[in-house]
Amino acid sequence: MVRLGGWLFKRRTWLPLPLALGLLLIPSQHQPTFLLDLGGASLVAAGELVRLWGVRQIGAISRTRSDRLGPLVDSGPFAYVRNPLYLGNIGLWCGFAINAGLPWLAPPLAAILGFEYHAIVRWEEGLLEARLGDAYRDYTARVPRWVPALASSASAGSAASHFSWHDTLFSERGTLVAIAAGYVLITAKFLAGW
Repeated sequence: MVRLGGWLFKRRTWLPLPLALGLLLIPSQHQPTFLLDLGGASLVAAGELVRLWGVRQIGAISRTRSDRLGPLVDSGPFAYVRNPLYLGNIGLWCGFAINAGLPWLAPPLAAILGFEYHAIVRWEEGLLEARLGDAYRDYTARVPRWVPALASSASAGSAASHFSWHDTLFSERGTLVAIAAGYVLITAKFLAGW
């Protein structure tokens, strides 16, 4: 699992492309309705808000494709769950499935991405433990990997590692462009009657 995670980590930007093609090429089983559109858009927005909060804490290091590590970040969403960016991604993809008229596809997408991200996280955790030692082990003892803790012993509002909103938005520009492009393509899909 750890070896697979290292391989997936380096390709994590391109791995969802078959999922995107599926959302566009599988005929919609549901016509757009207000509730479906609202539900999908809400998941996309929530996923991106979690990502923005996380990127504001962690900075541009979140975009690395190498095993380069920054400092241990345990503030913001990282005070509640160790992998908020991946959880945000799952929310984005499930929201897009709903907006594409394929709500039945949201659970399989979550499972596929959950498996992929779990492998990546296992690989990342090995690096973090090897490089950060006891500080990382203490962090893992108090902050869950996937299911956010309702209460946190660390400060979720700590400004110690905040990056500027300009830097945050610049770092997150690829995801924001992908969201906009996704909605343009989903709209085109419905306009084409697909």
